[in-house]
Amino acid sequence: MAVYHDAVCKLCRRERQKLFLKGTKCYTEKCPLEKKNYPPGQHGTSRRTKISEYGIQLREKQKVKRIYGLLERQFKNYFEKALKQKGRTGDNLIKLLERRLDNVVYRLGFAPSRKAARQLVRHRHILVDGKIVDIPSYLLKPGQVVSIKEKSKTLDIIHNSLKRVKEGTYPWLQIDKATLSGTFLHIPERQDIPLNANEQLIVELYSK
Repeated sequence: MAVYHDAVCKLCRRERQKLFLKGTKCYTEKCPLEKKNYPPGQHGTSRRTKISEYGIQLREKQKVKRIYGLLERQFKNYFEKALKQKGRTGDNLIKLLERRLDNVVYRLGFAPSRKAARQLVRHRHILVDGKIVDIPSYLLKPGQVVSIKEKSKTLDIIHNSLKRVKEGTYPWLQIDKATLSGTFLHIPERQDIPLNANEQLIVELYSK
């Protein structure tokens, strides 16, 4: 499977906005976007700013795909699944992405980034309803409880990351910092998801 090995900060610069791919670094002045708010590469500062309609739609798709850390085929599969569901396809797409286990681990504050959350899941530190789940793409259902394995509760990465999230930040999640667990209460509404993206542009792109 293809894996992105280059500096992830270049992805933020390419989209000209913070995608929060580096965890705590994204919240500090050390974030490269603070000093280099232009696309990477030798022509970054001179590249034309005018972009076509297709280009705008493509950049929106790339941005959302990179925020959730997906490959092209994975993202297309989520879109096709969202297309088959009732309601607005764009809303369905974002809701599906929010239900991913690695995303929920990140939202609960157990990891500083989605990439770090994926590692926690793959390294079998995460439980769902008391059982180990090591599949980052696992889609959570309302009422399921995500927790940290007993032997993993001393990991510094978890406790340092928990300082970032306050209880009640996300209305569809219930966080219990004392027990290092959280409940996926319900599928979130699109307006409650803090994602700066226009998913309708993605729908238009795939509809061509």
